[in-house]
Amino acid sequence: MATAIPTLTVTKIGGRIGAEIGGVRLGGELPAGTVAEIRDALLAHKVVFFRGQDHLDEAGHEAFAGLLGAPVAHPTVPSADGRYALGIDSHYGARANQWHTDVTFVPAYPAFSILRAVTVPPYGGDTLWSNTAAAYAHLPEPLRALADSLRAVHSNEYDYAALKPDALPEALAQYREVFTSTKFLTEHPVVRVHPETGERSLLLGNFVQRIKGLTGHDSRALFDLFQSHIESPENTVRRPWRAGDVAIWDNRATQHYGVDDSDDHERTLRRVTVDGDVPVGPDGVPSRLLSPEAVPDPAFGIPSGASTASTASTASA
Repeated sequence: MATAIPTLTVTKIGGRIGAEIGGVRLGGELPAGTVAEIRDALLAHKVVFFRGQDHLDEAGHEAFAGLLGAPVAHPTVPSADGRYALGIDSHYGARANQWHTDVTFVPAYPAFSILRAVTVPPYGGDTLWSNTAAAYAHLPEPLRALADSLRAVHSNEYDYAALKPDALPEALAQYREVFTSTKFLTEHPVVRVHPETGERSLLLGNFVQRIKGLTGHDSRALFDLFQSHIESPENTVRRPWRAGDVAIWDNRATQHYGVDDSDDHERTLRRVTVDGDVPVGPDGVPSRLLSPEAVPDPAFGIPSGASTASTASTASA
């Protein structure tokens, strides 16, 4: 007997980014046609949301991810149980209150991230996403031309919770031991061409250490200029979490930010990432790994060791 194909509904929730998908129960047994519809919606809206997926466990989460591509482990943080699902838990300090694209300190960073809410706080703890393709498209033409010509160096010397002045010494030591166990330094184009849509998008975020060829001051000024367009409210969507929610985003065309406003309440999520490709700039030149033992650049304005992380989480949302 043929398996019935679910009828999906796709409801746009933001002018430039975000849609909610209904009528589907996520898992590893979805028909190919349904997976194709989800992928099409994801490419069009950059981030898509599913309510009521309480049935998903670690195995089901990873099985569904496998329908979108090859699940991939974090490059520096080992999983405690050999699974791909990464814990993002508030009691380990995993509050990613900086704009970032996941794992851009390596050349072929993840294509998709799939985040599942397990425990949510009574208030706060929302996540924001930004459409970096829209940010590029709405730049004035002279700024687009400038961005097309630039390359930036990314490093994992800085975590998502970077620059927290109240970081505990033990948390800082744990960060250094785990998240930067191998220090990566990767050069990416500031503008990447999407391999599926052909769109150009800005490739920045808080793993950027410096703009290639510029002094620290000029590098920071240009970074802030382009990053401000990414963070423009018109390019973003904000989503409150419910237990059982799932969010999937195109990590090649978005940044995201986990809001740290839920006080000491528990917030537990699980993330699985799908392997990506090496970005290529408008000039056809791909990203390249500069070093597996990166050295931070204080001239960019972020001192070495200014971040915190934990063995349970290196990337939050």
